[in-house]
Amino acid sequence: MNYPDTVQLIDVGARDGLQNEKQTVPTDVKIALINGLQQAGIKKLEATSFVSPKWVPQMADNQAVLSGIDIYDDVVYSVLTPNMKGFESALASRPSQAYEVVIFGSASEAFSQKNINCSIDESIERFAPVVTAAKAQGIGVRGVISCTVGCPYEGDVLPSQVAAVTKKMVAIGAEHIGIADTIGVGTPIKVQNALSAALDYIDIDHISGHFHDTYGQAVANTLAALQMGVRQFDTSVAGLGGCPYAKGATGNVATEDVVYLLHGMGIQTGINLDKLVDVGQKISEFLGRPNGSKVARAILNKRKTT
Repeated sequence: MNYPDTVQLIDVGARDGLQNEKQTVPTDVKIALINGLQQAGIKKLEATSFVSPKWVPQMADNQAVLSGIDIYDDVVYSVLTPNMKGFESALASRPSQAYEVVIFGSASEAFSQKNINCSIDESIERFAPVVTAAKAQGIGVRGVISCTVGCPYEGDVLPSQVAAVTKKMVAIGAEHIGIADTIGVGTPIKVQNALSAALDYIDIDHISGHFHDTYGQAVANTLAALQMGVRQFDTSVAGLGGCPYAKGATGNVATEDVVYLLHGMGIQTGINLDKLVDVGQKISEFLGRPNGSKVARAILNKRKTT
């Protein structure tokens, strides 16, 4: 089987990983997290989101975060912008020419209503002017589709639902589509079916996987996507994250675990695993919880014995 020589990991820890934390994470801690990820070799990351602080108070310091981080010429900074108000704020805070906005829809009608208080079609209508405005400014647009294999309200999600939303996002101008197993119920065949459905409307070079690890399947799902030729994945340092609308859902697959997988297969990421482990452990200690990465825990334990 032919695997790609290189894979890009998009670390979403600073946004997706921290947005649901009950304790306030200070701006300087977020800045240190992002800077640490960059120093470890991460070339694309989700920095923050421009949503109402009423709904996501953890991201209320979005402008301060973007103005405080070190800016690297070769790093792409992504921000979540669900509507025009969010996009306008994001545009005013643009830290770099390498900037990307993310629109976030759902393959599940019930989840769309719970997550963003509108139907799938209404969400596409909201996103359309954001995409148009971003493109007018030369800003890239990534569309992420949540609940592509399972929903906490609807149960199994059909590939045809994934195809329908992919088609709509591409039609309004999304240049990249992320296939997300938001609640971590996916298994390799289900994930491959969801990806195959999306590939009817988007090229393999412009699709990514976003797999949560609730049932311990995220690394296996990553491998299944790799076998299809997918070369981009969202990951979260130390496995940070969860979903407020899916009780028990854990964070995205740990960046450290995917780096170990890829490097073990001879696939390059440009990431220094030891430095990444240090970054993940530091934020885990701040949050007062065990590191969510099995690889990080193994490396940290090994360090104690050498």
